[in-house]
Amino acid sequence: MIPTAFDYARATSLDDAIARLQAAGGAGKLLAGGHSLVPLMKLRLSEPAVLIDIGHIPDLAGIRESDGVVEIGANTRHHDVATSALLRERCPVVADTAAVIGDPQVRNRGTLGGSLAHADPAADYPAAMLAVDADLHLKGPGGWRVVKARDFFQGVFTVDLAADEILAKVTFAASRASAYAKLHQRASRFAIVGVAAALETGGGIIRTARVGLTGAASSPSRLAGVEAALAGQPATAAAAAAAARGAGDGVSELNADIHGSAEYRRAMIPVFTRRALEAALARAGG
Repeated sequence: MIPTAFDYARATSLDDAIARLQAAGGAGKLLAGGHSLVPLMKLRLSEPAVLIDIGHIPDLAGIRESDGVVEIGANTRHHDVATSALLRERCPVVADTAAVIGDPQVRNRGTLGGSLAHADPAADYPAAMLAVDADLHLKGPGGWRVVKARDFFQGVFTVDLAADEILAKVTFAASRASAYAKLHQRASRFAIVGVAAALETGGGIIRTARVGLTGAASSPSRLAGVEAALAGQPATAAAAAAAARGAGDGVSELNADIHGSAEYRRAMIPVFTRRALEAALARAGG
C-alpha cells in the first residue's frame, strides 16, 4: 500500500527535533531507521502529518564507556551494537541481543532507540535493558529526565515517553557475566521467548542476578523469582538449572499466536532462562 501524504523535515539537533514535534501538535513522528514506522505507514496504521528525520543529528549515535558506565546513543544501528568490541568485552548481553535481531538489512538500518521506543512485545532489546538495569535518557521541552528500564516499558507498544520527548541515549553499568538466549520466529526473527541475564559473581557465589524476559508476554518484565532464587547460590550450572525451573510461573498476560500458544511459551521460559544463565556463568568463569 501507499502511505498517506506527509511532510518531511530533517532535524539538525535534539532541540530542533523537539521543537518540530511540538509544532506538529501530536501529528509528527520521528524517523531514524524506519523499520517499524514505514511498514505501519504503508498499512495506514500510522498516518503522521510530518516525519521528522533525526538520523543526521550529531552525537546521537555511538558507543562509549567512562568509569565503568557504558553509553549507547539512540541512533546507533543494531549492527554497530552487535559488532562493538567494547560491548563484547564489557557487556556481551547487549551485543548478543543486537546480533540476533532480524536479518542483515534490519541490523544495518534499525536503531536501538527506535526499537526501544516502539516497544514491540516481541522485540529483543527490552530484555537486555532490563537485565543491565539501564537508564533511559529522555529529552523534551522541559529538559532531561531519566527513566529506569523497569519503569519505561508499560504495556503493548506503550512506554513512558511523551509525544514531544525523544529517547536520546541509554546508560548502564558494564556486566561481563551476561548473555541472551532466544527462541526466534523463523521468518521474522522476532522473539517467541527471549531471556537476558546479567550476574554479579565473586568467590564462586552468585551475589546478584537480573533476568529480563521478552516475547512471551504482552510486556517485557524481570523474572524476580529467578533472581531471588539465584542470590547467594553457587555459581554453577546446577544452581542455574534449579533457579530456572520455575521461571514461567507467575508470568501473566502470556502471548498466544500461530507461532506458539500461551502454554508453549510458558514451557519455553525455563528452557531459555537456563540457557541464558549458563552462558552468563561461562563468561564469569564460574
